[in-house]
Amino acid sequence: MENITRKSFLQQCFGLGTLALLSPMIGHAQYINTSEENFYQQIVRANNKEVARLLTVFSTDITEIKRRLGFDLSNLAAAYCEVKSDYYQKRELVVAMTKIIRFLKKAQQEDGTLNLGNLASPPDTAFILDPLCIATTLLKQNASPALSELLSLLKEFILKAGESLRVGGIHTPNHRWVVSAALAQINALFPNKAYVARIDEWLSENIYIDGDGHFLERSMIYSEVTDRCLITIARLLKRPALLTSVRKNLHLTYFYMEANGDLVTNDSRRQDQFMTVNALPFYHDYRYLAIHDNNAEFAAITKFIENVKGFDEKILVDLLPYCLEEPLYLKPLPAVQNPSVHFEKFFKTTNLVRIRRNDTTSTIFGGADFPVVIASGRSTNPTFFTFRKGEAILKYMRFSTDFFSTGYFRSKGITYKDGKYILHQSIEAPYYQPLPKQFKKANGDYKHAPSTDGRFWNKMDFANRPKSNIKTIDTSISIEEKNGLHELTFTSKGSEGVSVTIELCFKEGGQLTGVKEIENSPNNYFFEGETASYRFGKDSIDFGSGIKKHSKIKGLEGEMYSSHFGSLKMDGIFVYLTGTTPFEHRMTIS
Repeated sequence: MENITRKSFLQQCFGLGTLALLSPMIGHAQYINTSEENFYQQIVRANNKEVARLLTVFSTDITEIKRRLGFDLSNLAAAYCEVKSDYYQKRELVVAMTKIIRFLKKAQQEDGTLNLGNLASPPDTAFILDPLCIATTLLKQNASPALSELLSLLKEFILKAGESLRVGGIHTPNHRWVVSAALAQINALFPNKAYVARIDEWLSENIYIDGDGHFLERSMIYSEVTDRCLITIARLLKRPALLTSVRKNLHLTYFYMEANGDLVTNDSRRQDQFMTVNALPFYHDYRYLAIHDNNAEFAAITKFIENVKGFDEKILVDLLPYCLEEPLYLKPLPAVQNPSVHFEKFFKTTNLVRIRRNDTTSTIFGGADFPVVIASGRSTNPTFFTFRKGEAILKYMRFSTDFFSTGYFRSKGITYKDGKYILHQSIEAPYYQPLPKQFKKANGDYKHAPSTDGRFWNKMDFANRPKSNIKTIDTSISIEEKNGLHELTFTSKGSEGVSVTIELCFKEGGQLTGVKEIENSPNNYFFEGETASYRFGKDSIDFGSGIKKHSKIKGLEGEMYSSHFGSLKMDGIFVYLTGTTPFEHRMTIS
């Protein structure tokens, strides 16, 4: 990675000092660096606050089974075992923990699973076993007569659940590693060769990671799940080779990271391709490998994540159990080496481009899975461009035509030529002639199948019908970046008179100038002038020029969605540029 000055990077990341731990021990940590001892005290204080809340929560009956119960028990166990905690060895914590595990045992199915997310689900049961096994590890290391009943209940639940994981199945790629990590944790508590054999059976399928660093699902949510699970298996079963894939994925993840910690998900094949997610869950993974590998850049990213909004509420609050169970988390971080904040990266395996110029970033995407099928496990995001300048965010730019209701433009890959990224899609829509004699059926009951262009289905035996009157539309979008300024050129030709729409979605809460609000349609604007601007706080995005040739802005998703009353429209402020084919328009964004 290209280096920048340490001062510049730390100003952007608001980084803290690195940990300097003298001798970690279960239940207590001693530091040689006062500021870092304060960080550990922050962890303990966060746990104290959470435990105070939990004691109130569990003063009443538990009524809902959820994964969070595992973290609740784990936090209570950490407080009970940490000598610096306000709740060290307090009897009321044992009462609350016992209530949780009794509830979970009652909810446990005969086969050992829980109805958690899915019915009698081994992988969902594995998710809750992670914090439960950590809690059991801590409590066993601090065993006393006061904990005997609690430990017995935990053992019964975990072993019964372990058997369901040893023989049970999964749904998705990451589930294999979730189940395997849970089995590794159970094996560390209650050794059993059968657990390891099952882990090896899953691992024998091999861990796929592409040349850029994507796991199978290309999802930031499930990449983090996979990273953490592989780390768990590697450390508990002494399989260091598993960390190779984790390192590769974490290297990629940095380039997908925005200046505020949000993560790019355009090329995901799971539900997060239409969600806003951030880097917070990756904290454990970066911290572990920063220390394990003495990786200075991972250390810098670790410190950055500590200052991402929500760290205290979502990470710090649950950190104590992990620190006590695996002392490596509290060893000194290496001195940071600052990753570049000035780069241009073309990820060819998913056809995604990331460009960053300090706090200005852009993403170009042209890697949807074809044929486009709306289902989890397929990449269908029509967002081809996003742009951020500080707090001013263009959440997405999309291009749509009303060409036979085919909807949004989705590029078939990206080509880089003469400094420009070129996206392209060509669509044909035929009409159909009568079936040839040899394919006709007396009862008229023909095969139920998709049309040859994939737009719709019917019992028409489309594959055997001659095609005629074939209409086409060919669209190209080229994007060139120069020091934060992007020039976009749109060309759409073929059938004439087709309405086309360029859709820009800006982050809600900002202010637009140079556009005209659409009557009786809040947060929707037409842009036909030369220049316009979007401002959020102290940051602004300038764009132009505009064009308006028609007023059709509904149903941009196309028949694939409208036939089921679906929509891909997200929250935001929308600006529309409209034209008709043959269409050519050039605009800049900076």
